[in-house]
Amino acid sequence: MHADRMTLTYPPEHFLNRELSLLQFQRRVLAQAADPNVPLLERLRFLCIVSSNLDEFFEIRVSGLKEQIRIGSRKSGEDGIAPAELLARVSDEVHEIISEQYQLLNGDILPALEKEGVVFPRRSLWTEAQRAWIHDYFMREVMPVLTPIGLDPAHPFPRVLNKSLNFAVELEGRDAFGRDSGAAIVQAPRALPRVIRLPRELCEQEYGFVFLSSVLHAHVGELFSGMNVLGCYQFRVTRNSDLFVDEEEVKDLRTSLKGELQQRHFGDAVRLEVADNCSEEMAGFLLQHFHLTPDDLYRTPGIVNLVRLMQVPDWVERPDLKYSPFVPGLPKVLDKRRQVFTAIRGGDILLHHPFQSFAPVIEMLRAAADDPQVLAIKMTVYRTGTDSVLMEHLARAAQKGKEVTVVLELMARFDEEANITLANRLEEVGAHVVYGVFGYKTHAKLLMIVRREEDGLRRYVHMGTGNYHPRTTRFYTDFGLLTCNQEIGEDVAAVFKQLTGLGKATELRHLWQAPFTLQPNVVAAIRHEAEIAREGRRGRVIAKMNALLEPETIEALYEASQAGVEIDLIVRGPCALRPGVPGLSDNIRVRSVVGRFLEHHRIFHFHADGAEHMYLSSADWMDRNFFRRIEIAFPVLDPRLKRRVMKEGLRPYLGDNCQAWDMQPDGKYRRKHPRSIRRAAQLILLKELAASS
Repeated sequence: MHADRMTLTYPPEHFLNRELSLLQFQRRVLAQAADPNVPLLERLRFLCIVSSNLDEFFEIRVSGLKEQIRIGSRKSGEDGIAPAELLARVSDEVHEIISEQYQLLNGDILPALEKEGVVFPRRSLWTEAQRAWIHDYFMREVMPVLTPIGLDPAHPFPRVLNKSLNFAVELEGRDAFGRDSGAAIVQAPRALPRVIRLPRELCEQEYGFVFLSSVLHAHVGELFSGMNVLGCYQFRVTRNSDLFVDEEEVKDLRTSLKGELQQRHFGDAVRLEVADNCSEEMAGFLLQHFHLTPDDLYRTPGIVNLVRLMQVPDWVERPDLKYSPFVPGLPKVLDKRRQVFTAIRGGDILLHHPFQSFAPVIEMLRAAADDPQVLAIKMTVYRTGTDSVLMEHLARAAQKGKEVTVVLELMARFDEEANITLANRLEEVGAHVVYGVFGYKTHAKLLMIVRREEDGLRRYVHMGTGNYHPRTTRFYTDFGLLTCNQEIGEDVAAVFKQLTGLGKATELRHLWQAPFTLQPNVVAAIRHEAEIAREGRRGRVIAKMNALLEPETIEALYEASQAGVEIDLIVRGPCALRPGVPGLSDNIRVRSVVGRFLEHHRIFHFHADGAEHMYLSSADWMDRNFFRRIEIAFPVLDPRLKRRVMKEGLRPYLGDNCQAWDMQPDGKYRRKHPRSIRRAAQLILLKELAASS
């Protein structure tokens, strides 16, 4: 299938560019920071999220573009934009976004915070008492760990870590050895906090914070005694952070990956950020050193790295400036008095996070670890975070002699180190740890427990759209299904057999699996709707995902639209499909919902002549998910639960008029505004599903 697919070509005007579409998503996140209906500290958090997202965008997407240009590639994507032209358009768009970001920070959010008693006083406004305290803090906490490096033939430019805080210092005069290099670099160690809270007694307001960059700036002269500091400029370099592991050379993936991780901090530079006071000479010098062009330079009127402000909302105890807390609900069938396995035997159970608790999944694993009837536990892990309670239950199960197998994805981007640590821990207690299939990331979310019961062995299964990550289940929207359906259990067992052993792919009864059947089945289901519509009956597709980019699937949607199929797509992030183009996609509507929680579920609904096929999945409709990952889409078979998925996962989002953005044919988005009754999907679900809020 994959080989055939590579020969397919489609008109470039049918597709929007992935990178530019991804930047449109950043604009929608930025709009949350600008929205006065969002609590003030949450607005600050959204502002930080944009910066964090842009960091990753440069580390992965822009670095890939630059690599294409470096090797002389003129090959464009489906949209027909060549790499050099795309890089120029990306640079223009990001410069605009960053300008809007700082206008919002300096002109709106910081003044509003000051009115609420949360201040970030500028150096020029520090009181004498504050200056004395900050000086003492610098001498006690900061000065001992700094290593200023003068630039001269004996001291070449130091290696600058990815996204680290650094200062370029212009100097005048001669040092103790008669040297007058005129420049030095000061690196801020990662161990130092980037935001420091001032003691309450030193501030008129309740919360006063200073930035480490301001503290360093104010005392940089202490580092170069007897010399005159002419200028001190913050700068930050973003580097290529994509990992490369050669399939031909790898004998032990874990060892090879460790070697790569050490180099990640020192990949090729792709972006230089400097404070707006940085001189042209110093900016030019830094650009030259990092082999960057003026288009790669980003000046910021304020702190260079806004991500560092992400912690501030957690430190400020002002519930009135944050989202209201809530307690996730539980399905009634999961009464605490009933054992989890008994509840599952009573029928499939659907969990909807974060509105409903992730605790049943943790409880299922805890019960499995302690239950003498449980013989084996098998689980896929993509991201689970550090100190995961799930992993502790797995380790305890292995220690108790149960057969524990974990398919651990070592190449989960930016979680590689955590996953290597986890692999070591699990192996130490006797669990089997495998790394899936080299060249294919294991992204499927599967947990299977084999239990001995009166009538023989029974498989209990959890399948989900999101990671086994207790923290992210509190703010990512995802579905999870608990079942002991025999046929689904057999399918899941076959997938695990395939991941841990060798052999041909087994034909599965219910699950669609990438890289084999998922994409062909999605395309076939869309085409089936088109056939039904051509015969004069109702064709309907509703799908929700994080990204829609795969060209054959997009073309199948276009053909279905032209056949009269009504298509609604809820796509959080990048979308290469053009909706509402006359003659091409008249019947396709695309919207994105951005709110308090990160929309993360993948739901595929096909009317199928009234059969109402409903699938949940770990996969987006992207090339990588369809062809370079191990993914699962699983059906919701229980009619009652199908209705729940429609009622909770699709309809509220199609009816949202507060946090929804409708996509236009040119790839821009128009925000929905309520004319009368406000309908926000996430708020509706909180009200209906949470235990209390």
